[in-house]
Amino acid sequence: MSPNSDSIFTQELSRRTALKALFGAASAAVLFGLPARAHAAEASQETTDKLSAAQAQLDEVQAQLDSIANEYAALASKNAQTLNDIEGVQGQIDDTQEQIDTKKSELKKKRNELSDRVAASYKSGGTNILSLLLASGSFEELVANAHYVEKINKSDRDAIEDIQTIQKELDTQKSELESQKADLEKLKDQQTAQMQDMQAKQQEVQTVLNGLSDDVKELMAQRDSEILAAAQAEEAAKKAAAAAVAANKNNSYSGGSSSGGGSYAGGTPQQNAGSGKQQAVVNACYSTPSPGQNWCAAWVSNVFRNAGVGYFGGNACDMFNAWCYSSDRSALQVGMIVADSSHSGTGMPGLIYGHVGIYVGGGIVMSNEGAITSRSLDSFIGFYGTGSGVRWGWLGGIALS
Repeated sequence: MSPNSDSIFTQELSRRTALKALFGAASAAVLFGLPARAHAAEASQETTDKLSAAQAQLDEVQAQLDSIANEYAALASKNAQTLNDIEGVQGQIDDTQEQIDTKKSELKKKRNELSDRVAASYKSGGTNILSLLLASGSFEELVANAHYVEKINKSDRDAIEDIQTIQKELDTQKSELESQKADLEKLKDQQTAQMQDMQAKQQEVQTVLNGLSDDVKELMAQRDSEILAAAQAEEAAKKAAAAAVAANKNNSYSGGSSSGGGSYAGGTPQQNAGSGKQQAVVNACYSTPSPGQNWCAAWVSNVFRNAGVGYFGGNACDMFNAWCYSSDRSALQVGMIVADSSHSGTGMPGLIYGHVGIYVGGGIVMSNEGAITSRSLDSFIGFYGTGSGVRWGWLGGIALS
């Protein structure tokens, strides 16, 4: 991985970490504090609409950032290939120059040999045209001697010409390679400039994304504050109603009849609920609607609250880490949550928060995927188990069986 790629990867991890803190901690702190029976509490429509619009903008800018990152990665790959090509051409240039140097040495050696031969022939009164004429005994011998000398001279001339021809070809080849290298260097500079421009654009989009993240954070805090306020008001109203009912009962019975009230407040209703809690959770799975896309954990929390088990907050990753302890199918029971902490199947939300559902028996897991869906356990594991793996356990540590 190149330094630039490392930088992008680090930025992406930092962004994901920030978003996880943004969407997880800000909401969980409030949602954990919601009263157990506050399932009817809602934020104002204005806040919900603003949050949806801000989230849509955030997703759009995130898509732009992802697109830039993908383009940058593709360009970086091309730039790496260009650098490899430059290195390859330079190697050919070096090899060609080595051959040119060799031919120059051969040419110099050949010329020196001819020069030495001429000098030696001159000093020793060696063969020349005049000496051939004087030394030849006949015309036929003169012709033969002259032909011999001419043949030697032509061989030397041909050798020199061959060396010169090869040297010229190598010079031409080197020139072409240097031109090719110059073109590659120009391409490399263009790619480097494009990469720098993309880095600047990426930083601009990242700044916009950070601003939108802050907007979403504020709106989520406002929404959760409204939900908490509504939940507290609802809980106060229910407590007041319960107090009124109790007061009416006290006014209706004499002292001896209070044992009847004591019997009602005993363990029988809880025992009935306990013995049927698994079925209550299954029934709630089919009756609890989806709270919206990417709110799988909120749906699970609503199911267990509606089933009368209790309220347990947090996202899918939190639930996985806290309560999912087994991947042994023989240990899986109806009413257990089935979750992972990170997967790539649904993009950024899945990578950061994971996914959680509820096992309803018969090899079926129900979960909120925007709509409430039923998947076979194998299908659920095959899709959501690609990252951290899928495990299961009792939500809140409360065994329903």
